[in-house]
Amino acid sequence: MADDPLAVDADEMRRMGYAVVDLLVRRIAELGDGPVLRTATPAEMAARLNEPAPTAAHDFGGLLDRLDRDVLPFVGHFDHPRFFGYIPGAGTWPAALGDLIASATNIDSGAWRESAGPSQLELTVLEWFRDWIGYPPEAAGILVSGGSAANLTAIACAREAIVGPMSARIVAYAGDQTHSSLARAARHLGFRPDQVRILPTDERFRIRVDDLAAAIDADAGAGRLPFLVIANAGTTSTGAVDDLVELSRLCRERGIWLHVDGAYGAFAVLTERGREALVGLELADSITLDPHKWLAMPFEVGCLLVRDGVQLERAFELHPEYLRERSGDHREVNFADRGLQLTRASRAIKIWLAIQTFGLDAFRRSIDRAIDLTLGAQRQIEADDRLELVTGASLGVLTFRRRGGRNDPDDRVDRLNERIVASLAVDGDVLLTSTLIAGRYVIRLCVLNHTSGRADVEHALERVASADVAPSDDPGPAHPAERGAIQAGVGIDWLAAPEMSVDDLRAMPAFAAVTDDQAARFLATGREESYAAGDAITERWAAGRTFYVVRSGRLAVRVADRDANALGPGDHLGEIAAIDWGRDFSYGRTATVVATESSRLVAFPAAALRELMLDSHSVERAIRRIAVARLNAR
Repeated sequence: MADDPLAVDADEMRRMGYAVVDLLVRRIAELGDGPVLRTATPAEMAARLNEPAPTAAHDFGGLLDRLDRDVLPFVGHFDHPRFFGYIPGAGTWPAALGDLIASATNIDSGAWRESAGPSQLELTVLEWFRDWIGYPPEAAGILVSGGSAANLTAIACAREAIVGPMSARIVAYAGDQTHSSLARAARHLGFRPDQVRILPTDERFRIRVDDLAAAIDADAGAGRLPFLVIANAGTTSTGAVDDLVELSRLCRERGIWLHVDGAYGAFAVLTERGREALVGLELADSITLDPHKWLAMPFEVGCLLVRDGVQLERAFELHPEYLRERSGDHREVNFADRGLQLTRASRAIKIWLAIQTFGLDAFRRSIDRAIDLTLGAQRQIEADDRLELVTGASLGVLTFRRRGGRNDPDDRVDRLNERIVASLAVDGDVLLTSTLIAGRYVIRLCVLNHTSGRADVEHALERVASADVAPSDDPGPAHPAERGAIQAGVGIDWLAAPEMSVDDLRAMPAFAAVTDDQAARFLATGREESYAAGDAITERWAAGRTFYVVRSGRLAVRVADRDANALGPGDHLGEIAAIDWGRDFSYGRTATVVATESSRLVAFPAAALRELMLDSHSVERAIRRIAVARLNAR
């Protein structure tokens, strides 16, 4: 239209499109030659880009030049062949063009009437996923923005199917290796901290099924309503897979919904080794999938599949007066009735286009290749005296670390590895990230990019092995940026201050390195409590989070009617429940503790211990190691 101020004619559209394609092809072709990560300070980026919106037009070619110079270089290149941190993500060109088609056609795939073609394409893609997983024909699903959105959608669906409206009685369960998106989803769906039970995992980082059963039974006995178990098919830290067969059996017996977060690992089921690792996946009531991981799709696309597909629409369908224009054919699918979005882009086009272009066997080979590269990395680590394997290869993930000197304490080795990871990020040649395993700082290698090769993996490991850095002798605050928020939460007015000195606190090994200021702030939050013989200080699976120091007397630690430990003056308890797993969710009490004689304890709020842990590397790691040791000794 001649009077359309936003119109672009066909020739100009082609010119602009060719210029964009040329930029992207050059970027992809040169990717391996540049840094994995290039960042900048907020001040530097503001100097380049902070400006008022223009009132007049700018030349498109000049704007592409600015993007190429001032925006696109300052990113972490998740598609770089030496990006091995977090979860890498290298898309494919056909899938990227699928995103372009979806954006340029501006399809709203929320309702069938306005998007019959894209809706059918999404149904076709979902049917592929359903068949790969082994779900029955009545299963249904939806494509969403990613694994986090899929997990939130799953929890909402399970709650609606089992309970209906939100209830203060309901309880969900997850292992301590579960992705942080669970905490965010539960918090924003209205779950209180005591309505999500975080359970300790075993030596293979899997949910302990017997603990889960005991926790469920304890909650049911207390009048609560267990309704959801969240399991993992490939955890982020180690690639661990829960015992899906046994978890499914338990959930069926108790009438509980089993959701499997397979955002990282589930698509490995396309391969023989993946199917062996993921036995029982098809037994879940719902599954999160993430095509922008193993299927090499550009960000963003995730998926939720629900075994009984009717439950998904019952959870979300809503038909206000202004959305009543339907064809009357009840076979049609309106994807707005299956999730949170009303207006939604077509995410199926890129998936369909990429899989049709390459064929499924190409994706199988890519998955197998990544698994092989990770197994090769494990062999290289085991053969190198400078490196230590911490957890073996599992679905493309392993953890390791650089060894310290012969007499270096664990804290010093932690700081050495922390500085290596930081130095590699600054250098930009390789990107590796970290996690905590049994309270130790470890380096995590994740091989997922179809662009990564053996030389890239070997180079990354050699960079760690030969890094010329030394650990700082000053551990400093663990997370200084978070201290203010934690401190603000410690506002409890204890009525009876304890008779406990700084020296008393330092006499306990976990607190030996605290400063006078740290000790004073921590001790100021405590109060003394007295217990007679036979009194319970904690009950197993209760939601209390107080941390205790024993001043006098004797305590018995009991797990499932068995004495697991005995505590006396100078010992402490409650550190497991006090550790914050995420968004105020935490472990429940993992043992019952009873006074066997008259005892005096000092009680500290969990927030005070967390503040001290955030303020001190040594306290944080000591407490976490003690917690892991106690969990494993039960």
